[in-house]
Amino acid sequence: MGVTSFTGVKVFSTTLARDRENMGENITKWLKENLNNVDVVDKVVTQSSDKEFHCLTITIFYRAKAA
Repeated sequence: MGVTSFTGVKVFSTTLARDRENMGENITKWLKENLNNVDVVDKVVTQSSDKEFHCLTITIFYRAKAA
């Protein structure tokens, strides 16, 4: 199993329900804006919570495209 190299990380994270509803749109917007500059090589979705709050984090690992 090989190691995937990356040159950058973009993290999207929220604890608010209304922000979680918009998270997909925010990620899509970022991907479209950076489509010509980066190749996504991996992603991780993390959910954590306590008695009151639920945090959703989506981490995108990318490699900058050669100029």
